[in-house]
Amino acid sequence: MGQGSLMLTKAMFVSLANRDYLLVWLSNLGAVFAMQMQMVARGWMIYDMTKSAIALAWVTLSFMAPTLVFSLLGGVMADRLRKKWVMIGTVGLNALASLVLGTIIITDNVTFTHFILFGLFNGTVMALSMPARQAIIPGIVGGTNLVNAMALSTASMNLSRILAPAFAGVLISLVAGGDRTSALGVGVVFYIVTLFSILSVVTLLLLRHEGRTVMTQRRGMVGDIGNGLKYVAGNSAIMGLLLMGFMPLLFGMPLQFLLPVFNSEVLRRGPEGLGLLMASMGVGALIGSLVMAGLGDVRRKGLIMLASAVTWAIFTGMFALSTNLAWALPLLAMVGCSSTAYMAMNMSLVQLAVSEEMRGRVMSLSMMTFGLMPLGVFPTSILSERFGIGFALLVGAVGLGLMTLIAGVALPSIRRIDMGHEPLAQPVSFTGHPGSTVPGQADKAAKE
Repeated sequence: MGQGSLMLTKAMFVSLANRDYLLVWLSNLGAVFAMQMQMVARGWMIYDMTKSAIALAWVTLSFMAPTLVFSLLGGVMADRLRKKWVMIGTVGLNALASLVLGTIIITDNVTFTHFILFGLFNGTVMALSMPARQAIIPGIVGGTNLVNAMALSTASMNLSRILAPAFAGVLISLVAGGDRTSALGVGVVFYIVTLFSILSVVTLLLLRHEGRTVMTQRRGMVGDIGNGLKYVAGNSAIMGLLLMGFMPLLFGMPLQFLLPVFNSEVLRRGPEGLGLLMASMGVGALIGSLVMAGLGDVRRKGLIMLASAVTWAIFTGMFALSTNLAWALPLLAMVGCSSTAYMAMNMSLVQLAVSEEMRGRVMSLSMMTFGLMPLGVFPTSILSERFGIGFALLVGAVGLGLMTLIAGVALPSIRRIDMGHEPLAQPVSFTGHPGSTVPGQADKAAKE
């Protein structure tokens, strides 16, 4: 029994034995830790300043909208340039922006407009960096450990979601010294965010793998983007997976961005309560990602992905009906667990499906779905202000469940996905379609 547990643990963390992957993992951990702290501090201060869910939605829009404009450019950069230096440059810019905004806040000169402007800047930088962060991983670990590596990358994000929100919430409360309107605590958080971003840059500088390009043809920026779009449009399985990555975000993800409203209006808690809520969601998400890392090559992955989305919807609805912290925390943990299992499965299948020279551009299309998230945040915010945050989240849960069921019926190629965790040299199997494969699956990960 002990030996079996040891083998399971080794299998779960196998990718971390790779030096360069460990460095990327640590860098991601630092960068996401900084982002999560920033989300708590920003959300608390904006709602304290405005008492408006719509105001929170506008700031969310400023952060997410640039992905619609710049993600495709980031994808071409990831396919054309050395991914290591794309990552270093963008994280460095985020560190500088956090330092400047922290200074504006701590000197009590911040306005709502500052949050919009810095949201646009941070969102643009994220759009340019994320395709490279995703696309560099297969070249480091190879096909055999790709799913494990993707799940562990998700785990690093979720570990940050556990620790960073609680740390930020408690820090704001302690520094403010009981004055919850004080900008001092929020400013200190932004300085710490700057420090974590700098540490992330230092970690990336140690990388040996630079993620060199494997593009054989270049047709200009517009032409390269067009080739990526044609590649996706010509592959129904990849297109379906990208659509499935977007639809749950429309109804499921607004919950995370509107937690400050639920925390204040329903639970009547301060910044420490908001930190606990986000940390609880992170605990569940970490569990979900670790389960995915150790899952192995199970069958019927398409149905598992759909079931995870339905489970996500059910627990979101139950959370919307909760009225005290004791019930809200475990329900939110289950939301985190099911949503992460869904997203990890979806992202793994996309990564396995694409050819190496198209990976950055396909990942950029996946990133674009996050830019469309305000399409869900704004209606949920409007419902929240008119009918209450609980009702708004319940409507989102119902929408998530219905859209998932509709997608499951309308996209039979997704339902039929059976295997998919094989090395890149082997095809993804689609049951019911003998001999069919996902184009690009036979491509090997690029070696430096």
